[in-house]
Amino acid sequence: MQGVSQGKPPEVAAKAGEASYALAGFLAMAFAVVGLTGLLAAHVGRLPLDRALAREVVLDEALAASRAGNAAALEALRPRLGDSAAAVLPAGTEFEARVAAERVAMRGRRMAEAEATGARLRVLLVVTTLLAGAFGVAVLLGARRVAAGGKVG
Repeated sequence: MQGVSQGKPPEVAAKAGEASYALAGFLAMAFAVVGLTGLLAAHVGRLPLDRALAREVVLDEALAASRAGNAAALEALRPRLGDSAAAVLPAGTEFEARVAAERVAMRGRRMAEAEATGARLRVLLVVTTLLAGAFGVAVLLGARRVAAGGKVG
């Protein structure tokens, strides 16, 4: 008997074996939470860039519709223009200058959005990592107590 040869009663050795499986599961979850948080951050972090590129495409479409003199197509772009619609519509004099000015303003808004998103994601990653680390330490200490024959809790 392995537990007896190490000077531990068999029931304590069995509890230590159970604790090691529980420990492995809990630590795997701690790392999985941090990994999934990082995966979320990788996808959320690029949203401001995706939004800026989509807006650039719509602004290009608005310029093309204006040059073609198609007011109906230009007005149909209003929902896709979002917060840029008020700055560029309706078409008229200096439309291209208004679109150019809106491109600069939109890029500034997206940069501010990207900075705010990045700051929130960094806080999320730090907090999640610290909590998962604390959880892992708590599990290790609990497993150590069980292995030593004490009670958990």
